[in-house]
Amino acid sequence: MNNRKEIIIGFVVGLIANTFGTLLYILLFSDLSIIDTFNAAVDQGHIGSLLALGAILNLIAFFGFLRIKRDQRAKGVMLATLVTALVILMYKVLS
Repeated sequence: MNNRKEIIIGFVVGLIANTFGTLLYILLFSDLSIIDTFNAAVDQGHIGSLLALGAILNLIAFFGFLRIKRDQRAKGVMLATLVTALVILMYKVLS
């Protein structure tokens, strides 16, 4: 049961890191507001790229957990990254 809890914590950290990374990318490299940038990315078909750039922060979380020997949490971050990749794939295939 403890391993499942650690994986869930890592998964949530991965989702938060991805969200924060996406918002950070928008704030640093876009002249538009967050909503306008998101809408422009959807209109132009670049939402997958935007989410993928946000997932870069998952690397920091993943290797950070490995460094402090929290392997189950690192698995959760990896799972969150894979879910993000599947969402991007589904978006690309369906649009």
